[in-house]
Amino acid sequence: MEKNTILAVVLSTLVLIVFYVIQGILYPAQNPAVVQAPVTPVVTDNEYFRETPPPTVETIQAPVQPSSPVTSPANAPVDTGPLTEQQITIRTESITAILTNAGGNMISWTLNDHFDKHDNVNMILSGTNKAQAFSIAFGGLDAQPVTSYFHVNRLTDYIVEFYRDFAVPSASSSSSTDGVFRLTKRYEFKPRDYMFEMTVTLDGGYSVPGFNFNGSAYTLAFGPQIGPRFEKLDHYDYRQYATYTNGKSKNAKVNDLIDTNPAWAAISGKYFSIIAIPYIAPPYSINFSEKAEPGIVSASRMNIIRPAVNTSRVSDTYRFYLGPKSQDALSIYNTGRNEFNLIDPNLVEAASSRGILAPLEKILKWFLLLFYKIVPNYGVAIIMLTLFIKILFFPLTKKGSEATLRMQALGPKIKELQDKYKSNPQKLNAEMANFYKQEGYNPLSGCLPMLLQIPIFIAMYGLFNNHFDLRGATFIPGWIPDLSVPEAVWNFPGNFRLPLLGWSALRLLPFIYVGSQLLYGKVTQMPGQQSNTQMKMMMYVMPIVFFFILYDVPSGLLIYWIFSNILTMVQQVIINKYVMAKRAKEPPPAPTVIAPAKKKKKS
Repeated sequence: MEKNTILAVVLSTLVLIVFYVIQGILYPAQNPAVVQAPVTPVVTDNEYFRETPPPTVETIQAPVQPSSPVTSPANAPVDTGPLTEQQITIRTESITAILTNAGGNMISWTLNDHFDKHDNVNMILSGTNKAQAFSIAFGGLDAQPVTSYFHVNRLTDYIVEFYRDFAVPSASSSSSTDGVFRLTKRYEFKPRDYMFEMTVTLDGGYSVPGFNFNGSAYTLAFGPQIGPRFEKLDHYDYRQYATYTNGKSKNAKVNDLIDTNPAWAAISGKYFSIIAIPYIAPPYSINFSEKAEPGIVSASRMNIIRPAVNTSRVSDTYRFYLGPKSQDALSIYNTGRNEFNLIDPNLVEAASSRGILAPLEKILKWFLLLFYKIVPNYGVAIIMLTLFIKILFFPLTKKGSEATLRMQALGPKIKELQDKYKSNPQKLNAEMANFYKQEGYNPLSGCLPMLLQIPIFIAMYGLFNNHFDLRGATFIPGWIPDLSVPEAVWNFPGNFRLPLLGWSALRLLPFIYVGSQLLYGKVTQMPGQQSNTQMKMMMYVMPIVFFFILYDVPSGLLIYWIFSNILTMVQQVIINKYVMAKRAKEPPPAPTVIAPAKKKKKS
């Protein structure tokens, strides 16, 4: 019985083997498709799906140029990928990001604690088309980004992977391929951070020994624009491009190819930035572009070009910061006390002022924050800072005011010289210089306080126009709700703007400024200006010109200027009374004999 059972098993096995051999000869098998790891759908409130038309299989146009011949078989399989779009939402304490398996890209990055009017600030603006930030294109700047649908692997609440296989078309035959490789894009987020980590992996296995698509492996691109949304870009809202190399931050030009392998690169607006930190061993290139896109007023793009590689597998890591351009938010990356354990990348340079007045702006900012700690209202802090500056420079102001009053006392004698030598300007200049020397008077001493106001005003403008903490800072509710933007007592209905002027609202602070500036000029005017036509024009015309120039500046700047004028006038009245009282106690001065100017001896 046992022998018969064994014989039956052996004969059955032989029959099956012969059957499959004959079937393989008569009906040869087709090339099998690449087997993908199964995707387990994660259906939570953080994910939602949207049906779209089936995608077309994307092929790579530029052939791989490896260092050694590709030995993969012809007709290599191609991954057709999923047929529907899948969007994944990542929520942390700081941000809400939406990813799509269409290219494995990011389509939204909103800041949970920062608002743009009634919505959260979205750091990835879209135009007519949906935004496709952090896209991959095989090749350089001219390559088209990958838009095929990827497989999705949701590893944790904060880690998600997108992967897909691509076939490399053969250079010798349009119907065959030179190999298959896998592109994987891995996103890792942190619970309390504006930064995330992205890893791009190209794996050619044994079929693709290198990645060289017209000189580059791939281009990782961000665009089309950073948020928040704006009407137009000007000197009140701008885009600045910068790189950080060898411990120095410098502005970068648009459309240039920067191949200095910078430690990081950034696109910054008035209050928000995107900063890219590549961790790539070989030199890479950075490109900034303003390539237009329908529905976007102005584009601001960043491209990271990864050079070609001669290995079958390459994995690159990037970290991206998308958040406030605030020294408080960026300084944590200098200490190591951050969720990525970064130490001293000096990202705060992206929020630092540049130019010769940058140190002065930093000093003013320090005092502004100090006064804000005393009185937690930035409007009051601005007034306190203005008062502090006036007290600090009071000795110079007093000296200048005394010089002005001294000039007033010397006015009759100066008028006498002007009448005497009105037909001889050279002689008049010589006699005036001699007269000032005899009196011990420097005519420029009265101008010094005014000259010192110019750099302080420019530094204040930079401070109020860029200081992140002033964004949304309220001074007077209902009138000045945000010191970083112009105030308004009446916004014109709809999108109406005054012709020629372009005003969209009626503002009160510019009118107060004009009144204070005219009164300031009246109180502090020099002797003789009352009858000087040019000086009258300066006193009355310049404030009106500046009224139009400063109509749309941040309200914090006008508050500083208005209170600076008021405090200067108060100072001038006090100094005038002091000088007049002092002069009344002094004996009358002896008449001054104006000695003629000495003639130069001829050699």
